[in-house]
Amino acid sequence: MHEFFKWSSKWWPGVIPLVMFWAVAAWTSTLPLETDLAARSTSALKDTVLDKRRIAVAGRDVTFAADAFSEDGRRSAVASVEAVPGVRLVNDETRLVPEAKPFVWSAERDVVRVTVGGNAPLPASKGRLLEAARAGLAGVEVVDQMNMSRGAPPRFENAALLLLDQIGKLKDGKVTISDNKVSLSGMARDLGGREAIAAALKNLPEGFSVAANEIKAPPYIFQAYKDPVAVTLTLTGYVPDNNVHAAVAAAAGRKFFSEKVVDNLKASVGAPSGFAGAVVPVLGALSRLSTGTLEVSDREVKLSGDALYDAAAAQIRAGLGKDFPQGWQFKADISVKPAAAPVDATVCQQLFSDLLAKGKIRFESGRGTIDPDSAGLLDRLVETALRCPTANIEIAGHTDADGEDAFNQTLSEKRAQAVTDYLVKAGLPANRFTAVGYGSSQPVASNDTDQGKAQNRRIDFVVR
Repeated sequence: MHEFFKWSSKWWPGVIPLVMFWAVAAWTSTLPLETDLAARSTSALKDTVLDKRRIAVAGRDVTFAADAFSEDGRRSAVASVEAVPGVRLVNDETRLVPEAKPFVWSAERDVVRVTVGGNAPLPASKGRLLEAARAGLAGVEVVDQMNMSRGAPPRFENAALLLLDQIGKLKDGKVTISDNKVSLSGMARDLGGREAIAAALKNLPEGFSVAANEIKAPPYIFQAYKDPVAVTLTLTGYVPDNNVHAAVAAAAGRKFFSEKVVDNLKASVGAPSGFAGAVVPVLGALSRLSTGTLEVSDREVKLSGDALYDAAAAQIRAGLGKDFPQGWQFKADISVKPAAAPVDATVCQQLFSDLLAKGKIRFESGRGTIDPDSAGLLDRLVETALRCPTANIEIAGHTDADGEDAFNQTLSEKRAQAVTDYLVKAGLPANRFTAVGYGSSQPVASNDTDQGKAQNRRIDFVVR
C-alpha cells in the first residue's frame, strides 16, 4: 500500500493539465457551434412576424421564446427552428399575443405632445402609425404607449391613419377606435377645422362608423373698434362668406358717417346662425358711441363704450337686444361721455355745419321716416345742441325738384319735424327748435344730375 501511494503521487500532478486541456478543447469546440446554431435559427425566422423574440442555445438545444400573432404563425415559427440543421431539441417558450376585447386604439393631443396608446395589431403597423404621427405633426413630441394585441378589425390601420390626420387639426382632443366604432372629442385648432374633420370622417374604411363626434369649434370672433382720435372704425375677425362680408362693410360705411373703415375681416365657415342679423344692428349701436368696442363671440355680443348723452345710453341698453336673432345674448357696458364745455352761437353753427358736411341725415324714400343708419350722426348733432343751451335752432328740410311742389313741401316739413322730434326725445327742450320745410325752393346744386339732386335732399341746422 505504501508503494501505491508513492507511485500515485508521482503521476497525479500530470493528470491535472490533461483535464484542463480537455475542458478548454470542449468549450472552444462548443462555443462556435452554439453561435452558429443561434445565427441559423434567427435566420430561419427572418420572414416570420413575431414580437419579443429571444433565442438561447446550450450545446445543440435551443430555447425559443416569442409572442406570435396567430396559432398557425406560432407553430410555423417553432417548426422553422426545429428544422435548422444541427438542432437536437427545441425548448418551446412561445405564446400568443393577448387578444384585446374590445380592440381599442387612441391618439390624444395636449399642448405639447401626442400620445398614441391602446393596441396595435402588428409591429409593422405600429411603426407605420408612429411614422405617420411624426410626419403629420412636425415639431410635436409623439409618445408611444401602444401594446401588441390580437383582435383588430379589418382595415384597422387605414382607419387609424385617417384619424391621425385629424389630430393635426385639433388644438387639443382625443380620437379613439373601439373595434369598428370611432369617437372624437376636443377643440379644433382653426375655424373650419370641425367641418373639415366631419368631412374627412365620411372616408372611413368600410365597416367603420362614427359613434360620437364631439369636436368643438374655436370661438367665432368678430370685433369692431371705434377710435375717436384716429377717427377710424376697425373691423377684425371673421364673417361667414363674401356676401356677408360685403353687407357688413356696406352697413359700416352707412352708419359711421365720418370714420374711415379699416376692414381686416376674413371669411370663414363656422359662424353661428343669424350672424349678420345680430352684427348689423349692433354696429348701429356702436356708431352712437363716442368711443367703443364691439365683440361678438359665438352667440354672445358685448358692447362697451361711452354714449354721447344719457338718453342715448338708456336707449342702447334697452333696445338693442330686441333686434337679435333667437338664442343670441347681449351684454352692454355703456357709460356716458362727460359733457363738453358750452360754446357760443357762432361756434355752435360751425359745429353743426361741419357735421352735416361729413354726413347726411337719411330718410326712407319719399317718406318722413328717419333711416336708422343716421342714428350716429343725429347723436352727434344732439351732443352739439347740448353745448349751446341758449341758442334757438331752426331745423330746415329741403328736397330735390322731382315731383309736385306741394308734395315736396309737405315731405320737407315732415322730415324737419322728424329730426326735431329726435332732438326732443333726446332730452332737449322743444321750445328751442323750429321745424321748417322749404320743399325744393332752396337748391344748393343743379337738379339736372343725380349727384345734384342728392345734395339738394338735406336737413340744415340754422342757429338763430
